Amino acid sequence: MSATFKSIKSLQPLFDRVLVQRFKAETKTATGIFLPSTATSSPLPEATVIAVGPGATGKDGQINPVSVQPGDRVLLPGWGGSPIKVGEEEYHLFKDAEILAKINE
Repeated sequence: MSATFKSIKSLQPLFDRVLVQRFKAETKTATGIFLPSTATSSPLPEATVIAVGPGATGKDGQINPVSVQPGDRVLLPGWGGSPIKVGEEEYHLFKDAEILAKINE
């Protein structure tokens, strides 16, 4: 089940949630060979952060900010996340703790 919205700007993650857009698998190799859909059906583990929430409240009552910012590239687990559809584009909402790593290049 996924939620559907008209505009990505209308969506603001709460608490320690992070909105990401997964990279799409290439359908054509560098030499021009088209790959079958079965070879590109599994989602790639990399994504771009689109929006972040303010952070979760800790036991001491202080807000702990999320560890990533919009525009960061991240490594995601193969499971989890809540799918969200905006037009034809698909996004996912993850908890900050579910994100495996930030990719620095």
